[in-house]
Amino acid sequence: MSVARVVRPFASRLLAQPSTPLCRAAPVLRFPRGSTRSFSQSPLAQLKKYTGSHEWVELADGGKTAKIGITEYAAHALGDVVYVELPEADLEVQAEEPVGAVESVKSASDVHSPVSGKVIKGNSVLVDEAKTINASPEGEGWIAEIEVSDVAELDGLMDAAAYERLLKSEE
Repeated sequence: MSVARVVRPFASRLLAQPSTPLCRAAPVLRFPRGSTRSFSQSPLAQLKKYTGSHEWVELADGGKTAKIGITEYAAHALGDVVYVELPEADLEVQAEEPVGAVESVKSASDVHSPVSGKVIKGNSVLVDEAKTINASPEGEGWIAEIEVSDVAELDGLMDAAAYERLLKSEE
């Protein structure tokens, strides 16, 4: 027996009955004119922080891990990146200690860890494609992922607005 033969009589009876809504739409809630609603933010809501030496750190996994790298400003100042020295996994680092290096056609520069922790891995993409740092320094061009030992260290770093003010003061 086909499905259509079974469903057709049921569908015909259902369509022949007067329509009643199966559910009602909830009324749209609106805020009074001129008012705004503010949402609370957790301390981890601002996950990306910056250092005065032009590194960034971005928390993930509820603050347990972080990716670090160099800022767009630093990548632009370095020029075309040709080599990236990545840290070894399980390397213990302290905040402001070198965790790797970036070499360009212009110069070489150490990359300092903004926070203390243990290196989980380096960004293996940079081994073959060092120029990824130029294309996406604060995205795909991250240098290392670390297990953060003290999230409170981020309190001493700059948010995006403070970092922008620093850049303007350096001009």
